[in-house]
Amino acid sequence: MSPHIPSSQIGIVAAKTLILVIGGLITYYSYGAYTRTGSPEHKWLTYGFGVVTLGAVLGGVLDIVVGNVFGVDLIYTSVFVSSSMTAVGLGIILYSLYVR
Repeated sequence: MSPHIPSSQIGIVAAKTLILVIGGLITYYSYGAYTRTGSPEHKWLTYGFGVVTLGAVLGGVLDIVVGNVFGVDLIYTSVFVSSSMTAVGLGIILYSLYVR
């Protein structure tokens, strides 16, 4: 087995790391806004960004880490998990715009 890591996996890791950092900061700052204001809009915004960020990172973990450890191709599972959590998170963000 070759120790070569495909460039596509390096790109996925780099992109998911960037998503984790930026999404984590957005979630952190929206939580800070929620604690300052007590506003339910900010609470739901925090949940939404947290779910979107978690979904993106979880999809990458499933694809690369679990796929490499168990030697199975989980690309469709990881895309499904990531896409589903993104859709749920965006729905929560949309809800945060209407909650009062």
